[in-house]
Formats: sequence, structure tokens, C-alpha cells
Amino acid sequence: MQISSVRLGVDIGGTFTDVVLEVDGASFSTKVLTTYAAPENAIIDGMHQVCTKAGITPHAITQIIHGTTLATNALIERRGAKTALITTEGFRDVIEMRTESRFEQYDLNLSLPEPLLARQMRYTVAERVDARGDVLIPLNRADVEEVVAQIKTAGYESVAVGLMHSYLNPAHEQMVREVLADMMPDAMVSLSCEVSPQMREYERFNTVVANAYIKPLMKSYLGRLEGRLKDEGVACNIFLMHSGGGIISIESAAEFPVRLVESGPAGGAVFAAHIAARYGLDKVLSFDMGGTTAKICLIKNQTPKTSRVFEVARTYRFKKGSGMPISIPVIDMVEIGAGGGSLAHVDAMRQIRVGPESAGSEPGPACYGRGGLKPAVTDADLVLGKLDPDNFAGGSIKLDTAGSEGALSTVLGDVLDMDAATSAFGLAEVVDENMANAARVHAVENGEDLSEYTMIAFGGAAPLHAGRLCEKLGVDRLLVPPGAGVGSAIGFLRAPFSFEANRSVYMRLSDFDAAKIKALLGELQNEATGFVRNCAPDATILSEFKAYMRYAGQGWEIPIVLTAEQAANPDAATFERLFADDYAKLFGRTVDGLDIEITVWSANATTPPEQVAKVALATPQGAAAITSRRPMFDPALAEFQDSAVILRDEMGEGAEVSGPAIITEDETTIILPTSRKAIRQPDGCIDVTVKG
Repeated sequence: MQISSVRLGVDIGGTFTDVVLEVDGASFSTKVLTTYAAPENAIIDGMHQVCTKAGITPHAITQIIHGTTLATNALIERRGAKTALITTEGFRDVIEMRTESRFEQYDLNLSLPEPLLARQMRYTVAERVDARGDVLIPLNRADVEEVVAQIKTAGYESVAVGLMHSYLNPAHEQMVREVLADMMPDAMVSLSCEVSPQMREYERFNTVVANAYIKPLMKSYLGRLEGRLKDEGVACNIFLMHSGGGIISIESAAEFPVRLVESGPAGGAVFAAHIAARYGLDKVLSFDMGGTTAKICLIKNQTPKTSRVFEVARTYRFKKGSGMPISIPVIDMVEIGAGGGSLAHVDAMRQIRVGPESAGSEPGPACYGRGGLKPAVTDADLVLGKLDPDNFAGGSIKLDTAGSEGALSTVLGDVLDMDAATSAFGLAEVVDENMANAARVHAVENGEDLSEYTMIAFGGAAPLHAGRLCEKLGVDRLLVPPGAGVGSAIGFLRAPFSFEANRSVYMRLSDFDAAKIKALLGELQNEATGFVRNCAPDATILSEFKAYMRYAGQGWEIPIVLTAEQAANPDAATFERLFADDYAKLFGRTVDGLDIEITVWSANATTPPEQVAKVALATPQGAAAITSRRPMFDPALAEFQDSAVILRDEMGEGAEVSGPAIITEDETTIILPTSRKAIRQPDGCIDVTVKG
């Protein structure tokens, strides 16, 4: 038999590396512990495992799509390259001064996060471009050479260049790059006019610094990965998932690694959108919980909500405003420090706190038996009966229940005078309430009522907690798709090739210049299309356009979607109508008498989305076969319940389960609370609804 398509999806997470192989529509997957020192080792190991399951050799793989947390971890752990910043004289301290916003208004001892680069690593040159792109102070090449000589003497590996208003006139930044190429040919250079050509110097400077900081690390890793795969006989193209939910070439990823910062979670959102399309759902809450964090994303009309600024490495309990703002296209989601490996402790107020510190894979939760002494969420799930200690990760990891009980008692129980089971109950409820609260706030900020939504849960830990989360949020329906444990990796294989180009050009509707707008959007379209064409030379490429608009005097904008026709023939009245409609939907009213401003323009080039066949819902066929029974704690009832254990692989179409129950598979476990029932749909989804 000739195999026509063999595609590999790989997601490196904080605890597990997920690997999915699709061979002519058939899927094979595995989870292996992430190897921090050399992440490519886990990929090679997982690749061999799935190839063995599929009965093929790695040489048969025709395409690899990869997402990773390496860029994020490098920023969080501050282990990037020795990096210098060259900026405009007088703006050396922008990344340290931040904005006037305080992310915790009433904390008198508020400690602001340290900038990525200390002050002595930031250099200035005398130059100035104004907000219209006109040169006020020309840049002298001799001045640049003097600064670069200092940087060279100090031994920097990477240089970020961020000059004022370079997004309108990049000539000065390009001159700096020319000097760096002449004097420091081995140094890696990142220009803000290429990495993030947008207004707001704090966000733009921070983004180009982050790109330069992780560029040597990511370039080295991607080079090693290519080499290892070639050694294994894999000679196919490698693509990377980017934060905006699309795929880019490995060369583009190496040049702009900051676009990979949210690549794993973006794959998960694409996966959820694919399931939503299959079921014809227009309002979906995507819930992705892995080993380190949980991510929540709103998906409307089968399209994840997007943004152009997000934060990484939040230092104040994941509070908005306490991290590093990264100004790139990204799928908009809320990230909570609550994964299976998130560690618990008791604070000064004698309250249980969970995260953001994580046990990761080294040493892992206490139940892994690898030296972990603090209780993690997985330890609580084990003690509460949600997990089978002999069949975790398909039986590849044996869990130590006594170790979990000991850690829970030592860290929580002895301090709060509780036994191990009560400590586990408290830990799990804190985690679930943190996630539920984050989802509520995110919904309110977007003007949405979650009771109208369907939850789609994936990631190794999400199905363990999704049922309880639905109870807390008043969500009546939950879908757990097949392959949920490796959902992000599957999402990589569903994502289109895409690239979004942004640029800040300020304009008021009262000064609307249709010719200028048409030319600008055309330039952005050509730029974005070029990146996609590099990945898919013969593919059909579609274009999507946005204008970011606000009332004059407001601080932030909302995105307005433009059709190709509206972009090709811009009209002030159409722009005003589109803005008013979207503003009213978001805030309930419009503001009369104020002019409207446009600050940022974007064009996204993408290959057509994968066609999805709709699912015809299953007819109930009776109760699923029960394999065994065991006690499981139901937090809504605050007591252990005798619960049925069902093997997911043995559930036929239409098979029904009534909670309390535990539906097991190799890569995750679905917990069905007493208040819920489930049925297996024709595509393998477990469809969970409220009893009665």
C-alpha cells in the first residue's frame, strides 16, 4: 500500500511533549516527559513511538509542524542571550519606566518587574523621527560606529534596535543594522520596524528586546532539531506554529522567534475551533489545561478571538499588567498558573494557594516518585480518586499515592489541621475556582454570557477538571474530543499557513485619505502573502484586513474587520458605520460628537481553512460497559461517591454514561460529576450534559 500523507505534530509543554502522527487520516499519539536540557530528545523519542504504532519508519514523514514553550520559558526564566539595546537618545529607560498603570492599585509596597535588560545594557544614539515619519535629527554614522564599538567590546551576542517612530520611517534602524553587519558580523540583530512596526514605544521596544533576547537560543535549538531529524532519516519540511494561530516556515520562526511565544496554546485554540465547526457551534469556551498552565479562550463563529498585544512572564500571580507586553498578532486567551504540576502552599493568611510555581517534569509532582516533595494538582487528583495510579499515561508512569498523601499532609494538612483527603479537596477547589473566576472575568470583559457557551476541553489535565468547571460557570454542555490529551499537537495539523503584517499609520476619519489607505493595505497584503508563499508556493492564499479604531482621546482601540472589497475601495462612511456597530456591541452605546481615529492597520494572508464535515448526533444506544468501580470525591457533594470506571476505547457510538463516573484513556481521564451524563458521538467526542 502506498502512503500519500504522513504528517507529524509536536507540542513541547512544560511537563510533557505531545506527539501526534497522522497517516492518511489515521491518528497515532503519545506523551513523553519533556527533556529540558535538550528538548529535541523528547521529540525524537516520541516520533519513534508513534512511528512504531503506525508501522512506518520516520523516513516516511512528509511534513512536521511544531509548537513549543521554549521561547516563553526563556523569557520567564531570564536565560536568553547577552543582549544590548540601541535606542534614541533620551529614551534609554522606556522599558524600565513602563506606563503609568499600576496592576495592583492598593499595594503600597508594589514591586515592579525588572526589565529584560539592565540599564548598562541599553545604549543611545542622537537621532529623531517625528510622529509623521519626518526626520528631525539625522543619524550620524560615526555616532553609530562609536556605540557599536562599545557593544562589541562588551561581548554581546544579540542586539535589539528600537528607535522612535521607526515604524513610519525605518531608515535610521536600517543604518544601524548596516553598521552592525560591518563591525559585528556574527551578532544577531533585531529591528523593531520589522519585528513590531506599531506605535507605543514601551510595547514595541519590549517586543524587539524579547525577540533579540531569545533569538540565539531558538536559532540554535531549531538548527539542532533539523540536524537530529536528518540523522534519523527525516528530510521533510519543518514548520512552526505561531501565536496568531497559523503556520510559518522554520526560517521565519528563527528570524522572529518572539512570534512563537504562545504557539502551543494557539494550536489548542485552533483544535477547539475545528471541533466547534464540526458541531456547528457559534459560541465555544476553549479550556486547555496541561502540566504547567491552563488557558481559556472565547471562540465565536468557529474563529478564536485575536489580539495584537499580550503579556508574558507575569510576576504578580498572573495579574494583568504585571508581565512583559509583547506586541505581535496573537490568539487572545487568559492564562492561569494552574496545571497538573502547579504546586500548592499555605500563605500568611492561612489560605491554600496554587501556582504559579510548577513541578514541571523534573522532578514532577510528588506522585511521580522523582524527588518532588511539594503537593501538586496531580497529587490532589490522585488522592481524590480521579486517577488510576497503575494506569497513568497509558501505564508508562506508576503513581505513588502514599507520596501524594505525604506531601499534602506535610505542606497543607499539618499547617491547617486537615487530613490528606481534605487537603486534596481544598487544593482542587482553589484551582477550579481560580480558573472559573478567570473565565468569568474574561467573559465580562468581552460582553459575553458563558451560560450560552459550550465548553471544549483538551490537554492532559483539562478533562479531569472540566466537569467541575462547568458546574461553577453554569455551562450546560461539555465536549471532550478524541485525542484531547494531545489537543494542541492535533491543532497544529489543522492550522492554515498564515502570517499577519501590522503597521501603525495614524489617521482621523475627518482627514480620511482613501488613496493612502489603499496603498498601505496593499503593501501589508504583499508582505504577508510573501511569508505564506514561502511555505506553500502553490496554495490559494486569502487575505483578511483589520483597522484598529477608537474615539479621539481614548487610550486603546478595537479591531474592525474589513472585507477585501472595503480594503480595496476604502470609504470613510463605511469605516464609521463598522466602528459604531462593533463599539455598540462591546460597550452598549456609541459616543456622539467625537472624531474617530485609526492607529494600526493589518493584513493577514492565509491558506483556506480545512473543510469540516458536520456531525450527525448519535442516537442513544444504552449504557456503556463498566470495567470496574472505585471511590471518587465529588466536590459539589463534598463526599466520596462509588463511581463507575469506563474505558473510552470500548464505548461504541451512542453509548451512555451517568455520573459519577470516570472515563479513562491513555493520555487523559474524563471525570463525570454526579450532576452530569455523557454520550459518545459518531466522531468519538464524549458529549457531557446536565442530567434531566
